[in-house]
Amino acid sequence: MIRLYWSPRSRSFTAIWLMEETGLPYERVLTDIATGAQKAPDYLKVNPMGKVPGLSDGEAQLGEAAAICAYIADRYPETKLAPAANDPKRARYLQWLFFSPSCIEPALIQIFTKLEVPTTTAAWGSAAQVFDVLDAELQKGPWILGDQFSAADITIGSGLNYAARVFKMVPQRPSFDAYIDRCVARPAFQRAEKIAAG
Repeated sequence: MIRLYWSPRSRSFTAIWLMEETGLPYERVLTDIATGAQKAPDYLKVNPMGKVPGLSDGEAQLGEAAAICAYIADRYPETKLAPAANDPKRARYLQWLFFSPSCIEPALIQIFTKLEVPTTTAAWGSAAQVFDVLDAELQKGPWILGDQFSAADITIGSGLNYAARVFKMVPQRPSFDAYIDRCVARPAFQRAEKIAAG
């Protein structure tokens, strides 16, 4: 049985949305970060960073939402959440799958802290560049890989929803609004939102 370790109102939302999209049976294990449960020795075996989400699937254990998305989409290809390894779309899928944690999240931290980082040394370039690149890609729509919804949409959609709508840290753009609307309209997103609210 897949076990998803989560906490309400946290980055767990991405992994919950993923699992709800898969239709696979899974057990949600409440890991209350308000009480420090994520620092318990047993949980640190799942995610040594002491963060949620975490996932165990038999002998496999891992943390990090994008890694969980990659693992589940590959481990359970019947979910059709990832292009096959020999599909040319696989390259872009992997790029966008990890765009949220490697570009969107650092860009938000830059915006929030007003941190000035030279674009030549910042791995994400700049906040403006991150959202300009994403805007250009989403204009092609409806999903990040065109007509195919994938786990990459879960990481991008989750990150962009928080950036643009929940925290209002990113100015609205027509492509962002339309994309987020498509994500929010998915029944799995709606179920995940209810679960993640606690």
